[in-house]
Amino acid sequence: MIHISESAQAHFTNLLKDQPANTQIRVFVINPGTADAECGVSYCPPDTIEPTDTLLPCQGFDAVIDQTSLPFLKDADIDYVTEQLGAQLTLKAPNAKLNKIDGDAPLMERISYVIQTDINPSLAGHGGHINLLEITEDGYAIIQFGGGCNGCSMVDVTLKEGIEKQLLETFKGELKGIKDATEHQRGDHSYY
Repeated sequence: MIHISESAQAHFTNLLKDQPANTQIRVFVINPGTADAECGVSYCPPDTIEPTDTLLPCQGFDAVIDQTSLPFLKDADIDYVTEQLGAQLTLKAPNAKLNKIDGDAPLMERISYVIQTDINPSLAGHGGHINLLEITEDGYAIIQFGGGCNGCSMVDVTLKEGIEKQLLETFKGELKGIKDATEHQRGDHSYY
């Protein structure tokens, strides 16, 4: 379920003082389960609470979560951090883009999950991503680079020192290696 820190709860309670009576806080995911998923927090007037909503009791208010967003907010963390330059509300939802899968799910699903939640967010900084195409009978994951990774001069280093190293560590004994099936074409889209 969602974890809302004490400092975040105090922040929300303070904000709700200026709102109409019985206003709550709604936590939601727009486009859940997609690469475009975004999490948000908003005021939730009492007349917008649906019977299917889940209410998470907090200090002085309820966090309201709609039925569609709920599974994508598993293990979400909301915090309010005060630093030298000011304060900031943070919302981390590791499962917003993809439903968390069980440890006994098929290897293809587990590898795809790690790619979508751990590897692709790192590659996105360079405008790139990878897709898992298949797992061979002899234990190799076949991937394809896209975006800024296609044709990038550093793709071999990214594959061997980053992606393969991480996936072999995560899936010890289940995976022998990673092979790139991309037909790399250098161009303006390439990062390097």
